[in-house]
Amino acid sequence: MTDPDPAGRTDLPDGRPAAAAGLQVLPIFGLPDFRPGDDLAGAIAAAAPWIVDGDVLVVTSKAVSKVEGRLVRSPTEPEARENFRRDLVDSETVRLVAQIGRTKIVENRLGIVAAAAGIDASNVRLDEIALLPEDPDASAAAIVAAFAANGLKVGVVITDTQGRAWRNGVIDVAIGAAGVRVLEDHRGGVDAFGNELVVTQVGLGDEIAAAGDLVKGKLAGVPVAVVRGLGATGTGSVTARSLIRPYEEDLFRLGTDLAIQQGRREAVLLRRTVRSFSGEPVDEDVLRRCIGTALTAPAPHHTRPVRFVLVRKHRQALLQSMLAEWEADLAADGWPDDRIARRTSRGQILHHATEIVVPFVTGDGRHDYPDHRRREAERTMFTVAGGAAVQALLVALAAEGLGSAWISSTIFAPVVVRSVLGLPDDWEPLGTIGIGHPAGPLQPRPAAGTGDAFLIR
Repeated sequence: MTDPDPAGRTDLPDGRPAAAAGLQVLPIFGLPDFRPGDDLAGAIAAAAPWIVDGDVLVVTSKAVSKVEGRLVRSPTEPEARENFRRDLVDSETVRLVAQIGRTKIVENRLGIVAAAAGIDASNVRLDEIALLPEDPDASAAAIVAAFAANGLKVGVVITDTQGRAWRNGVIDVAIGAAGVRVLEDHRGGVDAFGNELVVTQVGLGDEIAAAGDLVKGKLAGVPVAVVRGLGATGTGSVTARSLIRPYEEDLFRLGTDLAIQQGRREAVLLRRTVRSFSGEPVDEDVLRRCIGTALTAPAPHHTRPVRFVLVRKHRQALLQSMLAEWEADLAADGWPDDRIARRTSRGQILHHATEIVVPFVTGDGRHDYPDHRRREAERTMFTVAGGAAVQALLVALAAEGLGSAWISSTIFAPVVVRSVLGLPDDWEPLGTIGIGHPAGPLQPRPAAGTGDAFLIR
């Protein structure tokens, strides 16, 4: 490594920045309780004339909110004040991320995910509540510009306090920045052991924010600190917004309870007919789990009349026999050979599915009534129970990320199906389900409008 530069920074031989040679974190004492319209940058400069080029000012967002007039008058009675604060949280919320009891983790208008949208009733007067700055990056840039006008090149990080997933305790993070590098990308670099870094990005802005809080504290009345020796100011500066992970890349974009709720809402909507499969093997344990879920569907007389047959050994024989039956039916309808060939060529989903399962409803537990009307009603009741189990299986498969296609063909060839598979005469096939990993991702579709399908009498 080269010798430290004047800002306390060292560089690797290829010019990439390495660790700082040494840091100082200095509090700025003597700052006032800021009010709307006050000159924040001027007050900092007056209280800390020792600030030099390359210093990073770590400024509590509350101070910025105060000078920018981001204060809302509130009731002073404790319960009314708390209810008013909760209403403010709702008004500033873009997306609810998690909720435990009355505590809400939300995404606010700035894209920041935090408890209570960053709205804070601490370190303000009893009849006020503070909102976050309207644009913390712009606020940081204004402070940088004010110091530059006096010949000083500084960086600014505006901070707010947040909790962290899986960790107790709060910590300060960067919500605004200017004139300072807040995200260091080491991807493509090589560590001291020769390992290429593939995903490493360092949240330097949050590290600066946390370091500053070590001397500011939560109760000490010190809203600004200086981090010296970092050498992160100047070129390569980015805004604090770059620290926010995009929603679509966030593996934890919802809290557990809300994720479960969304999964429940979308489970049925994920189910759709999949006509193209990747060929990746289907885990038999997953398939058994889905069938176990399907067997929880309601059935008449406390029976279990539904059976699912995974067809492997006899698959080709079954598909060929059903094809022959289908061709014979179309020929009996008067279709010419070329038309029959075109039609059957479009019905090849089961041939391409990774696995096929044939659901059956048996006669087990079915009541035998002396009259035709009740016998047919009993048969319909068991058929409906079989359909409920089939739908439950399709939904369970979708919830596991598996695609499915329910094809009705076995219903039209029950004798052939039972013969090929060697099953009892009272087993009635309910179609065939092609199963496999979908060639593309499953996406929930919107629920259909009820229209004239929903009647009230």
